[in-house]
Amino acid sequence: MDGVQNCREIMDTLNRVIMGKEEVIEKVMTAIIAGGHILIEDVPGVGKTMMAKTFGAAMSLENKRIQFTTDVMPSDITGYTMFDKRTNDFVYKPGAVSCNLLLADEINRTSSKTQAALLEVMEEGKVTVDGITRELPQPFIVIATQNPMGSIGTSMLPESQLDRFMFRLHMGYPKPEQEIAMIENKTWERELLQNIGAVVTREELLAMQAEADEVYVHRDIITYIVQLVELTRKDKNIALGVSPRGTIAIVRAAKAYAYVQGRDYVLPDDVREIFYPAVNHRIILSGQGKTQGIKIKPLIEDILSQVKVEKSRK
Repeated sequence: MDGVQNCREIMDTLNRVIMGKEEVIEKVMTAIIAGGHILIEDVPGVGKTMMAKTFGAAMSLENKRIQFTTDVMPSDITGYTMFDKRTNDFVYKPGAVSCNLLLADEINRTSSKTQAALLEVMEEGKVTVDGITRELPQPFIVIATQNPMGSIGTSMLPESQLDRFMFRLHMGYPKPEQEIAMIENKTWERELLQNIGAVVTREELLAMQAEADEVYVHRDIITYIVQLVELTRKDKNIALGVSPRGTIAIVRAAKAYAYVQGRDYVLPDDVREIFYPAVNHRIILSGQGKTQGIKIKPLIEDILSQVKVEKSRK
């Protein structure tokens, strides 16, 4: 568990840059350690892009940013092949995904066809162009952002795309005192990023992910997770519940969260802590639920209250 201290140092670095968002930073750290992708959904100007850039700098990750618009093509993401007259052969030109950390900014402002170009890379860490499949650099993480308020020029992410994100998180506005401190301390983006030093190397991050993967999960905890997921599939207010991919994501996230907390085993509290960000984007309300004005968060809290498991089990 040598990487636990590194996790703390990375989060401390982020907390100095993005003030008052300790819980969100902890969840992003958890998803990265679990090898998952993150969707950050919030209004403009609250630090979504800054957070992604800072994580990349703190972990020595090669990062690329693609600003999604209606004219972005799938080949901009996956790459393309072109004929090279000098070699008299076709040459592959890598796209934006050829990196460790891809910042997919305003992902809902591009076409469904372009969004679909991310399906294979997010699920398998591979990219296929002209019938040839290539491995992406490891680790490979997507941090996507979207603005939930604007609808003009946007395309909703399909369920298959949403299901590939481990967490959907919301930043929220800073508290007044935090916003005052931010201005008084002159915490401008350019200066902050220049002063961020790498806490870990890519190789160390891979080792941390491997350590987290070895965190112990008791069968009772697995049963607890499956029971929670099953309730999302049976609730009359839910038309689409959590998929098996989502179940696996919950287990991985719970292991990573326990690791970040400095434990080598998962507790029920770990599951409860990551359950909402892991499933809020995987649940679609039924017509009845929408008619009754049901909200996702209280619905998930109710599901969590219905299943009990002994806290002391290891």
